[in-house]
Amino acid sequence: MKTDAIDLQAKLASFEGHWQPRTVSEFNGHDVMVVKVQGEYSWHSHPESDDFFLVLKGELHIDIEGSPTVILKPGQLYVVPRGVRHRPRAVQEAQLLLIEPTGTPNSGDAATAAPRRVI
Repeated sequence: MKTDAIDLQAKLASFEGHWQPRTVSEFNGHDVMVVKVQGEYSWHSHPESDDFFLVLKGELHIDIEGSPTVILKPGQLYVVPRGVRHRPRAVQEAQLLLIEPTGTPNSGDAATAAPRRVI
């Protein structure tokens, strides 16, 4: 059993690049991840799971097909329901905490997903 606290800011400082989530822990079959984002990600959906976003730093816009854009500031979270097409984007770099079932492709498609990275 691990007894060390996970320092999310230290984990985020340990890598460069955007839209490349890093797993920092596992929770009941889910990856707990941190990611840096900037610019637009592609429109996509997750047919098998919801998509959890918690903003740690910066501002995240989540465009939702057929609905108004969700705007998140630090300390705010949003869960995109399974199967709903969405596009996350950030004008300036934002830092997020994500929780997804282990093995869920971040793009909704295993062929275009970022590889799983554990730090």
